[in-house]
Amino acid sequence: MSRATQSPAPHDADSHDLIRVHGARENNLKDVSIELPKRRLTVFTGVSGSGKSSLVFSTIAAESQRMINETYSSFLQGFMPTLARPDVDVLDGLTTAIIVDQERMGANVRSTVGTATDANAMLRILFSRLGTPHIGSPQAYSFNVASISGAGAVSMERGGQTVKERRSFSITGGMCPRCEGRGSVTDIDLTALYDDTKSLNDGALTIPGYSMDGWFGRIFNGCGFFDPDKPIKKFTKRELHDLLHKEPTKIKVDGINLTYEGLIPKIQKSMLAKDVDSLQPHIRAFVERAVTFTTCPECDGTRLSEAARSSKIKGINIADACAMQISDLAEWLRTLDEPSVAPLLTTLRRTLDSFVGIGLGYLALDRPSGTLSGGEAQRIKMIRHLGSSLTDVTYVFDEPTIGLHPHDIQRMNNLLLQLRDKGNTVLVVEHKPEAIAIADHVVDLGPGAGTAGGQVVFEGTVDGLRASDTLTGRHLDDRATLKPTVRTPTGTLEVRGANTHNLRDVDVDIPLGVLVVVTGVAGSGKSSLIRGSVAGHDGVVSIDQAGIKGSRRSNPATYTGLLDPIRKAFAKANGVKPALFSANSEGACPTCNGAGVIYTDLAMMAGVATICEECDGKRFQASVLEHHLGGRDISEVLAMSVTEAEEFFGAGDARTPAAHAILRRLADVGLGYLTLGQPLTTLSGGERQRLKLATHMAEKGGVYVLDEPTSGLHLADVENLLGLLDRLVDSGKSVIVIEHHQAVMAHADWIIDLGPGAGHDGGTIVFQGTPADLVAARSTLTGEHLATYVGN
Repeated sequence: MSRATQSPAPHDADSHDLIRVHGARENNLKDVSIELPKRRLTVFTGVSGSGKSSLVFSTIAAESQRMINETYSSFLQGFMPTLARPDVDVLDGLTTAIIVDQERMGANVRSTVGTATDANAMLRILFSRLGTPHIGSPQAYSFNVASISGAGAVSMERGGQTVKERRSFSITGGMCPRCEGRGSVTDIDLTALYDDTKSLNDGALTIPGYSMDGWFGRIFNGCGFFDPDKPIKKFTKRELHDLLHKEPTKIKVDGINLTYEGLIPKIQKSMLAKDVDSLQPHIRAFVERAVTFTTCPECDGTRLSEAARSSKIKGINIADACAMQISDLAEWLRTLDEPSVAPLLTTLRRTLDSFVGIGLGYLALDRPSGTLSGGEAQRIKMIRHLGSSLTDVTYVFDEPTIGLHPHDIQRMNNLLLQLRDKGNTVLVVEHKPEAIAIADHVVDLGPGAGTAGGQVVFEGTVDGLRASDTLTGRHLDDRATLKPTVRTPTGTLEVRGANTHNLRDVDVDIPLGVLVVVTGVAGSGKSSLIRGSVAGHDGVVSIDQAGIKGSRRSNPATYTGLLDPIRKAFAKANGVKPALFSANSEGACPTCNGAGVIYTDLAMMAGVATICEECDGKRFQASVLEHHLGGRDISEVLAMSVTEAEEFFGAGDARTPAAHAILRRLADVGLGYLTLGQPLTTLSGGERQRLKLATHMAEKGGVYVLDEPTSGLHLADVENLLGLLDRLVDSGKSVIVIEHHQAVMAHADWIIDLGPGAGHDGGTIVFQGTPADLVAARSTLTGEHLATYVGN
């Protein structure tokens, strides 16, 4: 063959078709080495806690983001989050990573779907250009900008002389002055703040955190506005006003300058300025008990001032536009043909069409972002990337099918394949068999969770995974069967005229004493029905999807309240104070303040954490470690796994029934392998979900409401969850589960199916009855998918 007809040698630039990872040791990874094909869809599977997120997010995506940040100037890097280099020997062939994670969207009371996606910003510009009457700049249509005006003298140096000039300014904002852009006004029930038969020093205040032992006691005793030993009901009008409403006032107590403020403004700033869902459980319970939220009478819940609502385009103001279902708003925008704002209209239409394409056309732009489910929040984050012209990017997804009905999973799969086909590398952490099925390449981590995981147990095709003997391979084709008999209800919970969000005056009788599954396509009104009409009642324990927050100082022992009985047991056995056995209190090592490591901040470079030499990472003072319980010191107890600790506190010298009960619940939800002192920041999403479930199981209540408890759970873990739900029901509880997982539906005693579609196409009950009847009828989308799943 002549040289001229030979195919040219491949260009060096085309030889980088792999992302190579060698020696990854983040969290529980054990020297993982792996090669991932670029421009393909790779799915990572494995039980919850096997190391999937450590490999994908904490190693590959983290290093890509760190390297991009390093391309900016050190000045800019100072404003960015500093990322440490992952613990890995070699990372080769990385491309720019875009992370679409499961984190719920910020639950700020002012955050809505529109503000979180920039759709509101574009609408505001549109109304400021085309709205009549014209009322001002885009700020005049924003419910986050208050109208302010002011005037005064300003001094400046000019030509060596100080010159004074009069200046005035005014800002026209769109914020409703009555509710300050929140859409609701609060009314506080005073009887929930204090017991008026007692004095302050006798413990009249019933607000969490307001005890007379600390700073509040010093302020109330030293302020001189009222007598702290007099019962509140005997206060004069002036004294009661000062206790409840006094504006911030500088006072001096014991020679220290402090600020005194009335209880109500203080509560409004510390508790009511945040979204109720983001508060700690005990504070949330207090807010729900003490505060009533009513729609603002001035703006009718639109958050906007009268001027902003008066400006209209074709008879519609910005509040009407934000209240429309997004699919309807997109149609309305198509009727506008205005060349002067053509680029803006094009971009806005594209954004709204992305909402519809991704299956979120049923939302409205004024929907508070704190009320979105995890799946909805994740898909909203995807919207930015769908129309993007970028290629050769690595997209990293964390369980994109969470919150999706089997009918919607097909649509999500198509979106992932579209991203891949544009020439991008798509990495997906996933548990659902329907989503694993579309993978070009599968990486299965395991074999177990925690210290028993962290290794690659299979790498190859989906068919290869099916034939392999790994835990995922064995469970991939698992299909639940319908129960031959269902339990008989012991009563009913009546819901009448439910109309939260898109519900259309729904009447339903929810059976009690059985396992009830509420299902339906995303946006059909499941959460609206249960959150709006069931959760919040006395005796109802609600376990939602909100992730648990935790600093590196919190761990399973502190989060579940397990540390309290353990500290008391140590204190009793050794005749010392319980506070000594807390690394966040008196027993902390003084050098590292109980953190176990010393953090050195290096400004725009990643900080360095070195193990504390004084306590050798044990977090406690040496004198504390001399105290033993059952032959172990406190640091050894915190290093135990849940299974070991359950045995340790169950019998012998260390027998502590209160601690044993909590440990048994942790083992029940499948967290036996976790160590008690493992920082919460190192737990995976599925582990956090189960930790939360174990904590709530201790609450006294007859009805348990669980919102998608299978999120983050491997197929094998779902079996354990079903066993746990059965045990709850058999112990006399009523369990209501909002769920899309067919295995949970098949296991139910009663199914309530909402639909038929999403948004204003949903909101009605399309089926209620036993799973067997639903499968036999096949009258709804859920029925079709469940019938296919159980093989009917």
